[in-house]
Amino acid sequence: MTEVLDRTGARTEDAAQVIGGARERIDALDDRIIGLIQERMAVSAVIQDARIASGGRRVNLAREMEVLGHYSEALGRPGTALAMTLLELCRGRI
Repeated sequence: MTEVLDRTGARTEDAAQVIGGARERIDALDDRIIGLIQERMAVSAVIQDARIASGGRRVNLAREMEVLGHYSEALGRPGTALAMTLLELCRGRI
């Protein structure tokens, strides 16, 4: 049990069990988030392809501003940084 306590940073077995269970849930949530990001990237590629095929630009800055605003309203300043990362993943650097 000492190894588990060391790994979790807990000082009691009860706390180590709570932390271990919560970490498993976080790992599962992270897997779902990654899957959703990959799905978002694929949908974004479809949009970009359609826009370019129609003679438009790869990036729609007005739409990106909407996305930034949405994340900022929901999550504050860190949300803006998260949205910027998502946008970069989905469209590449501009």
